[in-house]
Amino acid sequence: MLPDGKVAFHHHEVVGAKMARKRLTELRFGKEVTADVAKLIELHLRFHGYGDGEWTDSAVRRYVRDAGPLLTRLHALTRADCTTRNPRKAARLAASYDALEARIEVLREQEELDKIRPELDGQEIMSLLGLKQGPLVGKAWNYLLELRLEEGELGRERVTAELLRWAKREGIHPPPTPGS
Repeated sequence: MLPDGKVAFHHHEVVGAKMARKRLTELRFGKEVTADVAKLIELHLRFHGYGDGEWTDSAVRRYVRDAGPLLTRLHALTRADCTTRNPRKAARLAASYDALEARIEVLREQEELDKIRPELDGQEIMSLLGLKQGPLVGKAWNYLLELRLEEGELGRERVTAELLRWAKREGIHPPPTPGS
């Protein structure tokens, strides 16, 4: 209970996802259905951080990436969860979600939003850094994915330079490139 007498259940989306996963497993739902329902429950409150459109493009990209193929269902669930008896608040929430959906579409047109990946693949990372397959390649790939989410498409030259800077910070010494 909060000091003003209202009840709050912080992190209920995490607890709810865990409860749903357990219950759906007990009811013998398939793993895919169970995972999808838990994911939707886990993500359904994230929109409330959007406010009046203060999210960066990076935050919108993450929202889309995290929802993945469940984005359309997340839209429906989020809208259904935005309930209030206050007509002005309901209109504000609906307009805000309309704005988020429109922003997703703008980014989708500018970028391949549904297929966000680093601009270099694992083979290119291994070649540039002189690495064999292993956890360091995954770590480099994840670094480039975060960079892609944060800054959008950067182009091969800049991404390569960023990867080499990252490698240096990690103590990885790539082989010299031809002509250097």
